[in-house]
Amino acid sequence: MAESATQKYDVVVVGSGASGGWACKRLAESGLKVALLEAGRPQSSANFSEHTPAFELKYRNLAPEIVRKTRPIQSQMGDICNEYTQDWFVNDIEEPYTTPADKPFNWLGRLRMTGGRTNVWGRVSLRFSDWDFKAASHDGYGEDWPISYKDIAPYYDLVEKYVGITGMAEGLEELPDGQFQPPMALNCQESVFRDRVKQKMGRTATLTRSANLTQSLNGRSPCHYCGPCERGCVTKSYFNSAFTTVADALKSGNCTLISNAMAFKVLMDADRNRARGVLYIDRIKRAQREIQARAVILCAQSQESTRILLNSANPQYPNGLANSSGVLGHYLMAHVRSAGGRGEFPELAPAPSLGAPIKPLGIYIVRFRNMKGDPPFKKFLRGYGFECDSNFDFNWGAPGFGEAYKKAVREPRAEFSLTGFGEVLPRWDNFVEIDKEVKDVYGIPVLKIHMSDGENEKAMIKDIAESAGEMLEAAGAKNIRTRANPSAPRWAVHEAGVARMGSDPKKSVLDQFQQTHDVKNLFVMDASGFTSNPCQNPTLTIMALCVRSCDHLMDEMKRSNI
Repeated sequence: MAESATQKYDVVVVGSGASGGWACKRLAESGLKVALLEAGRPQSSANFSEHTPAFELKYRNLAPEIVRKTRPIQSQMGDICNEYTQDWFVNDIEEPYTTPADKPFNWLGRLRMTGGRTNVWGRVSLRFSDWDFKAASHDGYGEDWPISYKDIAPYYDLVEKYVGITGMAEGLEELPDGQFQPPMALNCQESVFRDRVKQKMGRTATLTRSANLTQSLNGRSPCHYCGPCERGCVTKSYFNSAFTTVADALKSGNCTLISNAMAFKVLMDADRNRARGVLYIDRIKRAQREIQARAVILCAQSQESTRILLNSANPQYPNGLANSSGVLGHYLMAHVRSAGGRGEFPELAPAPSLGAPIKPLGIYIVRFRNMKGDPPFKKFLRGYGFECDSNFDFNWGAPGFGEAYKKAVREPRAEFSLTGFGEVLPRWDNFVEIDKEVKDVYGIPVLKIHMSDGENEKAMIKDIAESAGEMLEAAGAKNIRTRANPSAPRWAVHEAGVARMGSDPKKSVLDQFQQTHDVKNLFVMDASGFTSNPCQNPTLTIMALCVRSCDHLMDEMKRSNI
C-alpha cells in the first residue's frame, strides 16, 4: 500500500526485523491498520547473492579497503559485511556513534534494509528457561524477569512452527526442546565430539537449533546447503522477516510499509499522557514527516529504540520519554564471545571439495556451569554455551611447488572450533546516552555507548578458554589452541536490556507485556526489555515476547484502554 499523508493508523511500528515483522503480521492479520516505518530500503530476492561467485564482482571480494571507506565499523564483520552486502549496512560515516576513549565498542550489524538484522543473522534459535527468567532467585544477583517460562512457552511454540527450526530434542530443563523440523545430520567430527564429550564429561553437545528449513513450509523450500546464508536466500529456506512476517502483513492489506524512514522521536499529546505518533526523517528527501496512530511500538533494535526514547525527552519526561524511573539506557548487556578454542581431527577428514554441501550451522554445547543440583561455581555467576564449527578444507598453506605442491594442497584439513557465548551481568555503569555534541547526517543526535567487561565477565572468559581446551582434548583433537581475549571492542551482536522489564515501575521501564509503565500506548518490543541476557541467542525470545505483547495490546484496545 502507498503511504497516506492524512490517514491515522491504529498502530505504528518502528523497525521491520525479528520483532517488527512479527508485530506487523500479528496486528495486521487481526484487522488493525498498521504503519511500518523502516529506516532502510525494500528488500527483494534480486538483492540476494548467495549463488554469485566472487569472480563476478567488480573487486572479486578482495578489496576490503573499499568497504572500509564508508563502513569502517560494519566491515569488521568481514564475512558478513563485504562487497556482496555492504549496501545493506549503515554508512558508519553518515550515521556515527561515540564511545569513551577507554571503552571502545563496535556497534555491529546495523542494517538499512527491510528485514533488519534477520537479513544476516546467525539463525541460532534457543529457548530460555526458568533457570534464566528466575536467575536472580537462584544466585541473588539482579532482578527476576516479570514472567516465567510457562507464560512464554505457548508463544515459543507458535513462533517456531512458523519460522521453521531444525533441531534435536534433548530433554534438558536448562534448554527446553521446541517445535522442531527434522534435524540436519551431524558430520563425523561433530558426532565424535558429541559422543566423547558426553561420555567423558557429561556435557551435552547437540545440533545447533537453527532457523533453516529441512521441510517445505508456507511456500518456502528446504535448505539446499549452498553456504552463505548471510547473502540472502532465494529459496527462502532461512528465516528473514522481509519475505515472511512483513510479506504476510503487507498481503493482509492492512499494513503500509514506509521505507527510508529514520525514526527520530515519539510524539506526545500536549494535554494527555499519550503517544500520538512518530516524527521521522525521509532519508531520500531529508525532510521531516509525522505519522499518527493510537499506539506506538518500537522494534528498532535495542540501542536504536532507546535512542528514540532518549531523543523524545520533553518537559514531562526531561530525561527521556517513559523514563520516570531513570533506568532508561542503563544495564546494557551483550554477550562475551572472545574466548574459545580449536583443534584438528585429521583421521576424520574427508577428501576436500570446493563444491561440497555446506551445513548452515554446526553443533551447540549447552551451558554446564552453575546448574541445578550443582554447587555454585566459585569463579563467576551464570554461565555460557558454545557454538561450534566443523571445517574441511584444502591445505592452502602447503609448501613447495609443482607436482609436490599439487599433491600437498590436496591433503585434507579437518578443523573443529568452539566459540563461547557468555552471559554479561546487568550493571548500571554499562549504559547508553545521547551525545549532545554529535548528530548524524539526518540531524538526529547520536548515542554514546559505555560498555566494558566486569570482573565476572573476565573470569568467565578465562574459564571459556580452559573448558574449550579440555573438551577438545577429551574428544581426541590434535594441535589444540585456545584463546581468551577481552570482549571490547568486538562483542556479540546481541545487545539487550536498556529499557528493562520489571514489576516495579521505580526500577524498570517496561511491564511484562513490554508496555511502558509511564505511557500506556507506547511499547518497546525488541531486546531492550530483557531483564537479563542469558547465554542463549536472543532472537527466538524476542519474537515470542513480541507476539505475546501484541496479543495484550489488542486486548487493551478492545477494552478501550488504549
